[in-house]
Amino acid sequence: MLPRYLARTLARHREAVPAGRQGPPASPTGTGTGRTGAVSAIASAACLPGERVVEQLASSSEGLSAQDAAERLSRGGPNAVSSHRARVLPVLWRQVKSPLLLLLLAAAAVSYGVGERGTAVIIGVIVALSVGLSFANEFRAEKTAEALHSQIRHQAVVLRDGRPVEVAVTTLVPGDVVELRLGDIVPADVRLLQVTGLECDESVLTGESLPVPKETPAVPPGPALAELTGCALMGTVVHAGSGRGIVVATGAGAEFGKIAAGLSSHQLETEFQRGLRRFSMLLVYVAASLTASILVINLALHKPVIDSLLFSLAIAVGITPQLLPAVVSTSLAAGSRRLSRRKVLVKRLVCIEDLGDVNVLFTDKTGTLTLGRVDFMRAVPVGEASAEQVLRWGLLGTESDTTRGPTAGENPLDAALWESPAARTQHDAVSTWTRVGLLPFDHERRMVSAVVQDSSGATTLVCKGAPESVMERCVSVPGSARHALEAEFAAGNRVIAVATRPAPGLRQPTPGDETALNLSGLLVFLDPPKPGAADALLRLADLGITVKIVTGDNPAVALRVCHDLGLPEAAALTGGDLRGLDDDQLVSAIERTTVFARVSPEDKARIVRAQRTTGNDVAFLGDGVNDALALHAADVGISVDSATDVAKDAADVILLEKDLNVLADGVVEGRRIFANTIKYVLMGTSSNFGNMFSAAGASVFLSFLPMLPSQILLNNLLYDSSQLAIPTDNVDEAQLRRPAHWDIAFIRRFMVSFGPISSLFDFATFGVMLWVFHAGATQFRTGWFVESLATQALVIFAIRTRRIPFWHSHPSLALSLSALGVTAIGALLPSTPLAHTLGFQLLPSAFFAALAGLVVCYLALIEASKWIFYRTLPEPGAVQRPRVGHHRLLRRRAARFSTSQRRPGPPAATRQPQERKPHG
Repeated sequence: MLPRYLARTLARHREAVPAGRQGPPASPTGTGTGRTGAVSAIASAACLPGERVVEQLASSSEGLSAQDAAERLSRGGPNAVSSHRARVLPVLWRQVKSPLLLLLLAAAAVSYGVGERGTAVIIGVIVALSVGLSFANEFRAEKTAEALHSQIRHQAVVLRDGRPVEVAVTTLVPGDVVELRLGDIVPADVRLLQVTGLECDESVLTGESLPVPKETPAVPPGPALAELTGCALMGTVVHAGSGRGIVVATGAGAEFGKIAAGLSSHQLETEFQRGLRRFSMLLVYVAASLTASILVINLALHKPVIDSLLFSLAIAVGITPQLLPAVVSTSLAAGSRRLSRRKVLVKRLVCIEDLGDVNVLFTDKTGTLTLGRVDFMRAVPVGEASAEQVLRWGLLGTESDTTRGPTAGENPLDAALWESPAARTQHDAVSTWTRVGLLPFDHERRMVSAVVQDSSGATTLVCKGAPESVMERCVSVPGSARHALEAEFAAGNRVIAVATRPAPGLRQPTPGDETALNLSGLLVFLDPPKPGAADALLRLADLGITVKIVTGDNPAVALRVCHDLGLPEAAALTGGDLRGLDDDQLVSAIERTTVFARVSPEDKARIVRAQRTTGNDVAFLGDGVNDALALHAADVGISVDSATDVAKDAADVILLEKDLNVLADGVVEGRRIFANTIKYVLMGTSSNFGNMFSAAGASVFLSFLPMLPSQILLNNLLYDSSQLAIPTDNVDEAQLRRPAHWDIAFIRRFMVSFGPISSLFDFATFGVMLWVFHAGATQFRTGWFVESLATQALVIFAIRTRRIPFWHSHPSLALSLSALGVTAIGALLPSTPLAHTLGFQLLPSAFFAALAGLVVCYLALIEASKWIFYRTLPEPGAVQRPRVGHHRLLRRRAARFSTSQRRPGPPAATRQPQERKPHG
C-alpha cells in the first residue's frame, strides 16, 4: 500500500464525496484493493493529482538521485515478484513426492518391523541412490537455469539526477520517474504525469483485448482496476504513444505482483511439460491396473502378503521412468550450454523446447536480415532548399533533446542521423534553435512533428517521417522528388522525408497542424543485407520453417531485400491492404504472401496472432521498438544483440552474433532435445511394460516371486543410470527437419507393439532357466535379472533411430559406453561379494552363451518389427499444439520480474520513506 499520508489524503477525499457517488469496494481480482479491504497503492495514487503523489513520495519531476534510489532499494528490496534461485528442498521434494515411492518405503518399513530387515535395508539403500541420482542431475540443471536467468537484464528508462538512464527493472523503487514508450512492458505500478497519445494493453490483468487510453487527471475514489486511467500498471504493454510517470508500487506490492506472486512457487508449464504430464498419467493408469492384478494373483496363490505387496510396488515403480525429469533437465541444461557457445542466449531453459517447435518465422527486415547498422548517407534537397538545410531540419525534428543529442531508447534512424559526421558540422546551427513543442511519432501518422524557435523568436513546424505520409500533407511535390524517391527505394535504401512551414504562435502541435507543408528534402539511410543471411534462410527452409518478412519499411525496399536474399518473390501486402481484410481473409492472405510492408506494430501483432490460429508454432524475429508487440504475441520472440533494448526486453531468445545461422542452431537444438527425450520414453515404456507382463505371467505358474523387490529396484536404477547419457546422443537428420510434438496415441501404440516382444524373450529366459538349467528360485531370479537388464539397456540402439543402427545411424560414444557398461555390471554382479546380499547366485557359463543368442534374436526381431511399425503407422508429431492461455501468459510475463536474491516479506511499497524532503 501507499504510505499512511496518502491513505489519510484519500480518506479526506472520500469524506468529501457523497456516499451515493462512492464506487463499490474493490476486490483483489479487479478493483485495486487487497483481500483485507485496504486500498492498494496504485488505487490511492489514482485518486490524487500527480503533483501531490510526487510530493508525498519525496521525489520530483526530475526523478531521484542515484544515491537516494540506492538507499530506497536497500530498504525496500528488489522490484521482483518471484525468485529464480535454485533451492535444494523443492528439488528434493520433487524426487520423493511420488505416492508409489512413499508406499514402497512404507511397505519396506513394515517388512523391517516383521523381521525382513535385510530386504528392507536393501530397498531403502537402492531408493536413496535412485533419488540421489535424480536429485543431483536436476539440481545441477536448476543451477544452470539460475545462472542463465541471472545473465538477463530487463531495462527501464528512468530519470536519475535529472537525466534519462537505463537501469535494471528489478532496481526500480517508489519515487522513480520512468519513461514509457511504444512496446515497453510497464515496469511497475506508475502514476502518470505526462502522456502523449498513450494507450496500454492491459489484457494480462483484465482480460480486455482492446488497448486502454491513458490520461493524467485523478479519478473518483473507489476505482476498479480497469478504471485507473491515470495509471500504467506493471506487466501491461505500451500499445501506442508515450508517457512519463512516477513509480508508486513495486514487486509484490503492485497489482500484477499480487497476482503473479501466487504463481512463483510453480514453474511455467510448457507444451513439452504438458506432454510429459499427460504421458505420466498414462503410465499411472497402466501401472495401477497391472500392479493390482499382480498383487491379486500373488495373494490368490497364497504367497506372503508383505513380499507380494513389495513385489507389486517395486514393479509399479519400475514402469515409472523416474529419471525422466532428470533426463529432460539435463538435456535442457546441456542444450543451453551448447547454444551459449554458438552465441544464442535463451532467457529460460524451456525456450529451447519452444524454439524447436517453430515452423513459421516472421522476421522484421532491419537488423535481422540486414546488417542493422543504419548509416546516414546523404540529404537530397528539393526545390530551393540546400542539403545542409534538410539535414538541419532533420536534426531539429527528432524526439531527442536538441541540446543533448541522442538519448537512451532513441530510434535507430535518429541515432544514426545524430551520430553521422555530417551532423557534427551542424551542431552550432542547431544549438541556436529551441524546441517549444513536440508531437511524438506514432504508427498511424508515421511521422514526428516539432515546433522549433530560432534566436529571433520565429517558430517553424518541422515534420519528418515516412515519405508517403509527409508528401500527402505537402502543398505540392515536384516530380523530380518522386523520381528521386523511387530511385532510392529501388536501390534498397531507407528514406525519410522532411517538410516544414512557418508556425507563428504555435506551441504544442496536433495532427491537425500537420498540413500545408513545404517539402524540404529527403534523408537517405543505408542498411544493406547481411552477407550470411541468404544461406541462413536456406538452412531454415531445410528445417521446414517458412520465412516471411514483416516490416514497416517501403514495399519496394522490402521486395528488393527479398530478391537479394533469394526469398520467393510475390506482391507485397501493405498495412492499408490488411486493414481491409477480416480475420479469415487475413489467414488466407498470409498463406499467399511473403512480404508485409508499411505495417504498424498493431498490424504485425495481428499477423502473428492470425498465423497462430492455424495451429502453427510461430516465431517473430525483430530488433526495433515497433516489433515489441509482435514479439509479445508470438510463441517465441527472437531478437538480436544489436537490437533496441525494448525489442531485446520483449524477446525470449537473443542472438548474440549477427549471423542468422545461430537461429537455425537453436531450432536444431530444441528438436534434438525433444528427439532424445522421446527415445527414453519409447524405450522405457516398451521394455518396462513388457517386464510387467512378464512378472504377471511368471506369478501365475511359479511358486516363488520371479524377482525380489530389491532386485527389481536395482535393475531399474542401473537401467536408468545408463540412460542419463541419452542427452549426448546423435539425432538422425530426418528427425531435425521437422518439428515434433507429443503424441500420446503414438506412444501408446509403440508401448503395446514392442512391450510384448520384450515379454516374449523374458518367457524364453524363464524356459531356459527352468527346463535347461533346472534353476531354483535364487538362480532363476539371477538369470532373469541379467537378461532383463541386458535387453533393456541394449535395445536403445534399435529404439533410438528409425534406421539401421550402427550402419546408417551412429549412437554417441557416451551412450554406447553407458549401455554396454551397465550390461557388463549386470552380468558381473552375481560373481561379486555383493551377490549373496542382493539375493544372487553364480550363473553357469552356458547361460551367457544362451543369453547372447537371446539378445541377438531380440534385437533382430525389434528391427523387423520396427520396419513394419513405421511403414504401417503415421509418423509421430502431427498433433497441433494448443494455444497459449491467459494463465501461461501471466506466468511468462512474470518471469521478467524475477531475481536471484531472497525477496523481502512485506511489499516494497509499504516501506517508502516518509520523512525525506523532495529531491532537487
